[in-house]
Amino acid sequence: MSYLFTSESVSEGHPDKVADQISDALIDHFLAFDPDSKVACETMVTTGLVVLAGEVKSETYLDVQQIARDVIARIGYTKSEYQFDSKSCGIISAIHEQSQDINRGVDRGAPEEQGAGDQGMMFGYATNETEDYMPLALDLSHRLLIELAELRRENNEISYLRPDAKAQVTIEYSDDNKPVRIDAIVLSTQHDDFDEDEKVVLDKIKHDIKNILIPRLTKKLNNPDVQKLFTDDITYHINPTGKFVIGGPHGDSGLTGRKIIVDTYGGKGAHGGGAFSGKDPSKVDRSGAYATRHIAKNMVAAGLCDEVLVQVSYAIGVVEPMGLYVNTYGTSKVDMTDGEIAEKIAELFDMRPAAIEKRLKLRNPIYGPTAAYGHMGRKPETRTITFKNAGQKSTKEVELFTWEKLDFIDQIKSSFSL
Repeated sequence: MSYLFTSESVSEGHPDKVADQISDALIDHFLAFDPDSKVACETMVTTGLVVLAGEVKSETYLDVQQIARDVIARIGYTKSEYQFDSKSCGIISAIHEQSQDINRGVDRGAPEEQGAGDQGMMFGYATNETEDYMPLALDLSHRLLIELAELRRENNEISYLRPDAKAQVTIEYSDDNKPVRIDAIVLSTQHDDFDEDEKVVLDKIKHDIKNILIPRLTKKLNNPDVQKLFTDDITYHINPTGKFVIGGPHGDSGLTGRKIIVDTYGGKGAHGGGAFSGKDPSKVDRSGAYATRHIAKNMVAAGLCDEVLVQVSYAIGVVEPMGLYVNTYGTSKVDMTDGEIAEKIAELFDMRPAAIEKRLKLRNPIYGPTAAYGHMGRKPETRTITFKNAGQKSTKEVELFTWEKLDFIDQIKSSFSL
């Protein structure tokens, strides 16, 4: 019997994502001016206020207020009527020095002997149902909001959009786990206040979403099979409350690390519970999750399986992981148990924290782009980025989303005789 599966995404203007982006901007600036920085920083945003907190060990000083204001302006909170404005919001910093009790377990004489920054388990997942090896419902939810943000910035076909938005896509799957159709799309977007009747405004928003946003999205999809899923039978719930003028941090307070399912796989696979944003790569919540996604994606791309979940776990201050777990959901193409597959994968991928940092080039200022529209399923690319801080500049050429690179396919094929 067929079944339905739903995933959601939130826009860069969602209050939790505003917090994530500020925290990751701080991470990037610390790493740009001191690559050895150890940072764990949290952000809270609400009406007219940003609160920064956390622990840092670094040789650099940051103008955290200006960095936060720049992020807020880039997102689009630049008008006083939003009740959260990059120029006028208050910013309080309670960032202090990192605990020496934690640091002693991480920093070691030999860099390769770096201990894990915390205990915990991390998961990576991949599936061949999309070209980027991501679950389709989440992929489409992200794409809807990316396109909506582009429309907002163009301010051409749709001129009333504000930064806050959420999207949700429900997919019907066949018995053999293949996407059959899109059953429903839920989209709520913040908008300007209008003098017109509420029903007139809502009808216009519904019309624009169905007749401008959806066609733009489907046109950009490279996969004809996915394009065919956008039929006239989709049930749409667009701004179902009828009005969404009050939004962003004025509508709801936002906190770093409160959208971990949006950040990963939309509810498919599993999640270890640890957030990513605001943490330097010595925190295995972040680096371990990236490393297991890298493994999972290369396993599926190599043809070892159609779908896979990979888990790694650590103890704080301990170099070697506690273990590596693999679940291919019965889709493995080799005559081996998942336990035997895990043993071979553990031989191919060095999962010590320092080795992960080196393999994926994580001690670079690459985290700002991860903080909205998902950390996984993104396109690897090289960029030259200039960071400014208190009159200083640091220009770096960096590789983004290195954990999405398909650079272990040949090793996996060779090891498993594929």
